[in-house]
Amino acid sequence: MRLPITSNFFDHGAFIVLQLALPSFFAKLSINPLRFLKFFASIGVITTPLASSYAIPIPLGESKHDTRVLILGGGVAGISAAKALHQQGIDDFMIVEARSQLGGRMKPVLFGAPGRQYTMETGANWIHGTQSGEGPTNPIFALSEKHNLSTQANSYHGSMTTFDHTGQVDYMDTFNTAIKDYAKLMVGGGGRVPGGLVDTTARIGYSLIGAKPRTFQERVAEYYMFDWEYAQTPEQTSWIASSWANNFTYNADQGGFSHENLLSVDPRGFVSILQDEAAEFLTEEQVVLNATVETIKYSRDGVSVIFADGSSLSADYALVTFSLGVLQNDDVAFEPPLPDWKMEAIHGMNMATYMKIFLQFPEKFWFDTEFALYADEERGRYPVWQSLDMGGFYPGSGILFVTVTGDFANRIEAFTDERVKSEVLDVLRSMYPNTTIPEPDAFYFPRWHSDPLYRGSYSNWPASFVSGHHANLRATVRDRLWFAGEATSQKYFGYLHGAYYEGRRMAKYVAKCIRNTNCKHLEHIKEVLNSGPYNMDID
Repeated sequence: MRLPITSNFFDHGAFIVLQLALPSFFAKLSINPLRFLKFFASIGVITTPLASSYAIPIPLGESKHDTRVLILGGGVAGISAAKALHQQGIDDFMIVEARSQLGGRMKPVLFGAPGRQYTMETGANWIHGTQSGEGPTNPIFALSEKHNLSTQANSYHGSMTTFDHTGQVDYMDTFNTAIKDYAKLMVGGGGRVPGGLVDTTARIGYSLIGAKPRTFQERVAEYYMFDWEYAQTPEQTSWIASSWANNFTYNADQGGFSHENLLSVDPRGFVSILQDEAAEFLTEEQVVLNATVETIKYSRDGVSVIFADGSSLSADYALVTFSLGVLQNDDVAFEPPLPDWKMEAIHGMNMATYMKIFLQFPEKFWFDTEFALYADEERGRYPVWQSLDMGGFYPGSGILFVTVTGDFANRIEAFTDERVKSEVLDVLRSMYPNTTIPEPDAFYFPRWHSDPLYRGSYSNWPASFVSGHHANLRATVRDRLWFAGEATSQKYFGYLHGAYYEGRRMAKYVAKCIRNTNCKHLEHIKEVLNSGPYNMDID
């Protein structure tokens, strides 16, 4: 559908003035007043505020390109952007996705031995926060409700068994202390914002609240509370940003959703909520699958995208929803190269890796709780275990998985599957020294960090990354190139709902530019400065 050009699209401006003041003049000369004003404004004859402040809408069908908007990436940000455009009556867009289906980092696989296969989520798996009372609803939760996604609440803190290299050892007191320390860390980080205090690392934050883990057990308990959430260490993470990401998601008193975490156990896959939503409004002509973007050429006249097979598409605008990792690794070339201020922002944020390693055994021999912790002498070495062979999840499946993150995950991606499997089984045998651990019937883990379509799992905010950098990460380039994704969300970086909100927000900006109604580009900061000058005169 194409919206008609009517006076509703004009801000009380030049076109209406012309209609009211000069109707007979235009009628006698058979001149279209829209074309008249556009022409004289373009050559500078009309320089009044009416001409400069009130852009004349271009009919939505008049584009010299293949489409009005190219949405690059078919994940949460891309689909939510497309839905926002559609809801505003703009359907002249195309979604470009490198894979054979929409979904981005929502990526299920069918896992298990023949006859015992289950849908496992290699990427996004949880709905983080749902709704508290009449408070805000997590949009991912809303989609899951709408599309009848099967989920199961995870008890992050109330269903845990603890181990170390000697076997099962009870250090729940240590674990409970880590829960309290994390709560203090979040309060302390959030408390720095109103006073404008300088940011620092979460490690320094932990030290300032008196939490200094020294034993293997203390370190793994801290890992579970922090690294398992942000996929990087406290040393690599902003104290303030980690606090607001947590508070704005989980803390209802801070505008968050709720403390509830729902794990998708739907055989259709978590991605089904996104694909079902897309099926309600997308047409076949609006989706281009199996198309890997190689080069993006942009200017103030529009954007041209060249694919790996040599084909191309052009548009008035492009919305780039690629992961931060893809932008960091130069997997897509930009012509001209992105400006320095944009590149500093892209490389200033971190792309973290969150890797789940799945095993299926003939039968269950492990803990009866939802989770288990393994305290190794190396922090982050196969630490967090989760059972799926239990009621509400996949009873009788024989499946459990272990999660590794950050640099450790990146490192073992270079190993063979057999080497990783051997290490994982060695840890299980340490956890159960008196049990004969059989070979698994099935074994699988994804390689997010090395996959050129992702280059990691989700973004993380380091202490050196300031608000000016983040503004530049979101900022428009040459008025035509827009960016959206979980990384561009200040409050919700790293989360699906962050990607959802950013896709919608950027699409609304682009829609205004398409109609030339209050078109506002996201401005950049040419140089992100320190809060104060460096004093180099100290002896």
